[in-house]
Amino acid sequence: MARIAGINIPTNKKVFVGLTYIRGIGPKVASDICEKANIPSERRVNQLTDSEVIQIREIIEGNYKVEGELRREVSTNIKRLMDLGNYRGLRHRKGLPVRGQRTHTNARTRKGPAKSIAGKKK
Repeated sequence: MARIAGINIPTNKKVFVGLTYIRGIGPKVASDICEKANIPSERRVNQLTDSEVIQIREIIEGNYKVEGELRREVSTNIKRLMDLGNYRGLRHRKGLPVRGQRTHTNARTRKGPAKSIAGKKK
């Protein structure tokens, strides 16, 4: 089992699909990494040699922000918005949708489960 950036990559998947299990690496970046490491697209993770795994690990560490570093950067960006007190920061602080979605109905993912209001019968 290959372990890259603190993530266990599934062994029976193709390499570029397995790399997408790492946070911050999507299909395009994964195929770019495979190209840089000269790994064919049909190759599976369990067929990789140790030197190829090390080469992939070095490419990722040198060129991309992944996992913990990426999470830290995103959370500091959100905290910065909240400290500034601008509109997006206030929406983050209140736990409402940030990107202009409607809240009259829907938005349950952001707002959480519906809270019933006492005496609201009609």
